[in-house]
Amino acid sequence: MHDMVKGSNIALSALSDSVGSVIVSLGWASPTGEGDADVSVLLLGGQGKVRSDADFYFYNHPVAADGSVQLLGKGPAGEGSEDRIVFDLTAVAPDVERVVVAASRYEGASFGELDDLRMTLADGTGDDLLRFEIEDAGSVSAFIFGELYRRGEDWKFRAVGQGYDNGLAGLATDFGVDIEDDAAAADEQPDEEAEDTARPASGTEEQPTRAGQPEPSPAASAEQVPSTTLEAVPAPRRSEEDAPPKKATARPRTAKKKVTLPKVVKKSLAENDSWREARLFPVSALKSDRDREMRATSVLLSVMAQVPEFGRRLTAAFGAPAGRMETFTEVSLPHGDTPRRPDGVIRVERAGKLWTALVETKTNGNALKPEQVQAYADIAARRGYEAVITLSNDVALEGSPLVDIKIDGRRKHKIALWHLSWAEVAHQAQMLLRHEGVGNAAHAWLLQELLHYLQHENSGCHGFQNMGAAWVPVRRGIDDETLCQGDPRLLEVVESWERLIRQVCLGLGGELGHKVLPVRRAKRGADPEARRADMADRLCTDGRLHAELRIEGTPGVLAITADLRTGKLRTSFDIPAPEQGYPLTWSKRLIRRLAEAPADLHVETLVEGEAGGPRGTLERLRPEPGDMLPKNGAHITGFRLSLFKGMGNSRGKTESGFIRSVDDAVHRFHGSVIASLDRSAPRPAPSAERAAAT
Repeated sequence: MHDMVKGSNIALSALSDSVGSVIVSLGWASPTGEGDADVSVLLLGGQGKVRSDADFYFYNHPVAADGSVQLLGKGPAGEGSEDRIVFDLTAVAPDVERVVVAASRYEGASFGELDDLRMTLADGTGDDLLRFEIEDAGSVSAFIFGELYRRGEDWKFRAVGQGYDNGLAGLATDFGVDIEDDAAAADEQPDEEAEDTARPASGTEEQPTRAGQPEPSPAASAEQVPSTTLEAVPAPRRSEEDAPPKKATARPRTAKKKVTLPKVVKKSLAENDSWREARLFPVSALKSDRDREMRATSVLLSVMAQVPEFGRRLTAAFGAPAGRMETFTEVSLPHGDTPRRPDGVIRVERAGKLWTALVETKTNGNALKPEQVQAYADIAARRGYEAVITLSNDVALEGSPLVDIKIDGRRKHKIALWHLSWAEVAHQAQMLLRHEGVGNAAHAWLLQELLHYLQHENSGCHGFQNMGAAWVPVRRGIDDETLCQGDPRLLEVVESWERLIRQVCLGLGGELGHKVLPVRRAKRGADPEARRADMADRLCTDGRLHAELRIEGTPGVLAITADLRTGKLRTSFDIPAPEQGYPLTWSKRLIRRLAEAPADLHVETLVEGEAGGPRGTLERLRPEPGDMLPKNGAHITGFRLSLFKGMGNSRGKTESGFIRSVDDAVHRFHGSVIASLDRSAPRPAPSAERAAAT
């Protein structure tokens, strides 16, 4: 991989023969686990300006109608998060000369507060071609990482590394995006029932419409994209020029109509509850694993082809272009003396070019077979296909492939191996159907039928549901203190724990319509294997598994700890103390906000410089909030809210299983504690409280 320095440039053709499609990743990490930023892309014409506001891509306008730009949203990476953008350079209009890749922060936050600021560029197969690390971002609130630009028939990349003190508004204005102030924006706002995307509040309350927005249909034209509107706040100067202050700093918002599920379910016309509604995808006839695999593959691929927003959501991350998609099952392909039949094939056509992926599916907890996936990889490479996609109940981990196969690097045409879990498929369907909306009612109905099928107990598409063979021996070894550091079974349990936490994030995020991501607090530069090895050593020492989840729109992190010695699960959430007021007022206000929380909620006062302050159950503290105050008058830094429950014993997902107990604990804590705090919080201003909804 080629390392770039600020100001350097390189031709993409010098790095790879496969650069028609490239994947750009912007990543960062926060020392506190609370930092984030929004990515944006600008297409510039010959004058160094956008041709129209439609050339500005961000979280509410994530996909170009011609498929040249696709913002894929955030995902966990290393110690922080990473945003990925797919560029189909063959689809970029001829009058576009430069493609600028940038990111911005908000409410006074700067890029200098983030660690490991970086940009990587990979080819369409996922192979990293170059990396640009930024060490001197400083106090800027918007930052241009790099740009792609034409040189004759080739594309080159330049590492820019330029910052703006006046945020996204200053950056966008410099490139010709029309920025309106609050008064103009108010004149153009639709009524309250129309879908509208609000500027997220400061780091404490992001709205659910920033990243991962629904993509427009391929038929959408640039003229259909609403003009960019920015909400105004005072703006400082650009960091590198002595220019006068810009008029406004803000983040864009747009208004788009989408079809979502009705909030009130219509009353059934059935005579009694024993009548079952007819389903498009029945599951009653499924008896064998083979039946489940064939049915699940056919159901998923057919919906992907018929609902463009959904199909593109699943394949864009794998480098597929935005185009006409067709899907096939049980295709016979030659392979030596015996033809092979992959479970499915996905083909996407754009401008006469085909992108093809083979699909291998497993259900009901069955593991992928390396020799089978290897055969499909060989077939794909020989036939010039782009990818092999595996689907199973298992969840892939960063830096730890589910299937270890060999890719012949000598082949000119490379293929990529990608994995999807059934939990991720269901998550994406939920996000579109219940929160972001799809193009029409027929698409919404198809997604609803798909979700019903995936969530049915007989489908076999239930996600990660087994902690593995090492789970019981490790629990026993911790209980009787016979485990030693370095025991490989400890690492197996840690990997299973990470898979479980990732799946819990997908499930909760799909229900809420927010991004829910695991927080990584490893030392800077630690790779995933080193982080898991450290977790395994700590598991051996203290007998605990620990994870933290960041839920978009909440001011802190939800922590969950499984104590294998006591058999208890602890879910907790820290609330910082207000900057003004009196401690007794803080205590009374917190108790009032928790009026709907469970009586067995533990409340602990966090005290500066001490192990802990007063604590007690909500039931005991309700009549006497003053009991939360430290007797010695120590400075209060915050409050910790915790719930405890018994931990499941078995390794599976049954009612008494560990996986079910963790999932239930997280959902109960969010629904009864965090949601209770949200309901009692002061309502935002009208311009900031509207979220994308029908």
